[in-house]
Amino acid sequence: MDLIIQGFTWIFAAAQWAGGGSIPVRLGEHLYYTGVSLAIAFVIAVPLGLYIGHTGKGRGVAIAASNISRALPTLGLLAVLVLVFGVGLLPAVIVLVILGIPPLLAGAYAGVESVDPQTVDAARAMGMTELQILFKVEIPLGAALIIGGFRAAALQIIATTVVAAYFGLGGLGRFLVDGQSQNDYPKLVGGAILVIALALVVDGVLALLQKLVVPRVSAGTRNTRRTARGGVIPPVAQSRTLIKEGQ
Repeated sequence: MDLIIQGFTWIFAAAQWAGGGSIPVRLGEHLYYTGVSLAIAFVIAVPLGLYIGHTGKGRGVAIAASNISRALPTLGLLAVLVLVFGVGLLPAVIVLVILGIPPLLAGAYAGVESVDPQTVDAARAMGMTELQILFKVEIPLGAALIIGGFRAAALQIIATTVVAAYFGLGGLGRFLVDGQSQNDYPKLVGGAILVIALALVVDGVLALLQKLVVPRVSAGTRNTRRTARGGVIPPVAQSRTLIKEGQ
């Protein structure tokens, strides 16, 4: 308990908020590494996941690749890449991207696959193209799961970015590494608290966003699924509503 109090005391000390190695600087570095890695992973994984979810092709290969990437030892892989590329941002980004791809990929194809096939068939019967079905029907209805994958990837990358500090990079992990090497336990604990706080804040924001997209979609379609007598409106009518919402 004393160490936790000392960690908070270290965080709120004025000396930690000024200079090149201050908390704002390290936080900015951490967010930069996370943002770059998450953006690259998103560009790679989400389009692939949407394609797999929409067409059903390559699902087994994608799952196998995701499972393999999850099993890779982060620290060992980073050490090998540092030997190949040298100390710098590139090895860390490669590792973080590899870690971020599986949850993004799973969230994307699971979100699209979760859409009622009858709704998709009805949209095709109405003459919608495959891209229109994907962007106006499947993505809006599967948005919560897609954001859930993004949320999991963000937390994974935020937590693992700490490891990059062991190979000369900055970020909040610098406090943990320096605190351990200097036997400065308040700094070590303070750094851990900052990483946890950052993860909780990001998770909270994305959780709120995940909840917001559900009412936005379902509220527009909830009334279309029932008639005044309590009957169910056919999938064709649901698809018409989705088209209007997407316009």
